[in-house]
Amino acid sequence: MFKTNNVTSRIFERQIRTPAPGTSAHSARRFYENLVPSFTIYDVECPDHSFFKFTDDGQYFVCFSRNRQDLIVYRPTWLSFSCKGEDCDNNQELPPQAKRFESFFTQLYVKPLASCNELICKDFFLYMESSQFGIFATSTAQIQDARGTDGAILGVPSFEKITIHLFRLEDGFKLDEKVFHNDCVNLTHNMGAFLYDDLLAVVSLRYQTIHILQIRDSGNLVDVRAIGAYCREDDELFINSSSQLAGNRGDLVDNGTNHDQPNSNNSFLSGIKQRLLSFIFREIWSEETDQTQRVQCLKKKFYFHFQDYVDLVILKVQFLDRHHLLIKFGSVDVGASRNTDQLPAFFAVYNMETTEIVAFYQVLFHYCFVCFVFFVEFSNIHMIYYFIQNAADELYLLFERFCDHFHATSINSMYMNFISSHSNNIHALEQLKSMKNKATSVSQFVKKMLSSLPLNCQSMSPSPYFDQSLFRFDEKLISATDRPRQSTDHPIRFISRRQPNILKFKIKTGPEFGSADGRSKKYSHFLFHPVWPLALSFIQPSLFLPPSAVNIHFRR
Repeated sequence: MFKTNNVTSRIFERQIRTPAPGTSAHSARRFYENLVPSFTIYDVECPDHSFFKFTDDGQYFVCFSRNRQDLIVYRPTWLSFSCKGEDCDNNQELPPQAKRFESFFTQLYVKPLASCNELICKDFFLYMESSQFGIFATSTAQIQDARGTDGAILGVPSFEKITIHLFRLEDGFKLDEKVFHNDCVNLTHNMGAFLYDDLLAVVSLRYQTIHILQIRDSGNLVDVRAIGAYCREDDELFINSSSQLAGNRGDLVDNGTNHDQPNSNNSFLSGIKQRLLSFIFREIWSEETDQTQRVQCLKKKFYFHFQDYVDLVILKVQFLDRHHLLIKFGSVDVGASRNTDQLPAFFAVYNMETTEIVAFYQVLFHYCFVCFVFFVEFSNIHMIYYFIQNAADELYLLFERFCDHFHATSINSMYMNFISSHSNNIHALEQLKSMKNKATSVSQFVKKMLSSLPLNCQSMSPSPYFDQSLFRFDEKLISATDRPRQSTDHPIRFISRRQPNILKFKIKTGPEFGSADGRSKKYSHFLFHPVWPLALSFIQPSLFLPPSAVNIHFRR
């Protein structure tokens, strides 16, 4: 739309020209090519808090106290100061009071969040933009060797109490809470929960249940359904009534004799597991039309791996829309392991309304095929390999072409829908294809990409400076994903996409290049405001230590 880079000319051009339908927001975002962070205040005086993130609309800055007991919320404000004299230009030194954290942020409130025996999960926060509600979590200490209880799976740690808190961020009023007792929810980087519109999915690893909660406008957390042992609301009632009826009949026939029969609740597979096994069976059954070949195919692909399918556990879940969930299955060892690149993964698309599995993908890794050599003849390994590889390629193709559907952001979100991905940005797609071409093994590259599924909820910054249609930057040093990275002594450069050789701005984490000790490894973490030309950088000597320096980058 714009033919010039002058901001005044662009404003005038915007008044006399109308962008193409559906492109007004993208055209407005091009103004960020002129509005970039141009000044840095190093080593800012700031309170001793654990700074977490900006909300997606930029209205609030969420922090936690160092003892992980209190919630501290700030309102971002723009720096304002007065100077005396005629040379009040950008080259003049800022006054000392302008170099403080309080010059950019105004504290709204401090609220106690955790009880005496609980701690705030400092890596967990979800924001409901339409109502300005914030979702936080607290938990007690982890019990590694927890005793097995009815319905709990072995090998999963337990927490005596996990609490999901719903706050109104405008005034810090606590609206509601949901408590899980003697359970395990992976709250690191929002892995165990996913928010879509007013629906919140929470995965109980210990009891293998997906809890679907609805957040009402009144601020109440309402249980909608629990997917796991039962899929429909009346499944438990039906099974219990059937068991009771069968028990009464048995008493009449046996004349009161007591038999050593297992509990009927333990003799059944869970509802979600039954849906999964029946879907796999029907898919393999429909591959062959000849009855003899069909039986042989079922033996090799279904019955041979039947116990492996039964032993699968739910690891992670995300919404694809209001009715469909993407569920990741795996072994119990995966839930306790941080490195899952070499562990098998299984993905299922589940319809909550019909309680049916509508798609299933298997992504197995190299060492699994080596194990197969000891159990089946060599000719069958190729058949199993191609069956699995085709499933992985099919899922990767969907992820590459329709990545935005995996992010599953609310249609009412003003900012999260502009996050660059390889399905909506040609530059991101070219970068992905370049990485794929450079990979030594395409199959390993596909599995590495799929290991991130399901995606973590609200894990990416909607800042326009990460819009790859506007700027080009080194994603090894900085990206829209909020994660600490190894710091570099060189500035991070943001290059214009429309003018490939024009440096728009750069961010340095220190006032000078180099360090006194070149052997010391430091980490840097960036938080960008989703609207303003404002960013914070944190320098950490270690991933487990508080930042040693905080810098503020802004447009002066």
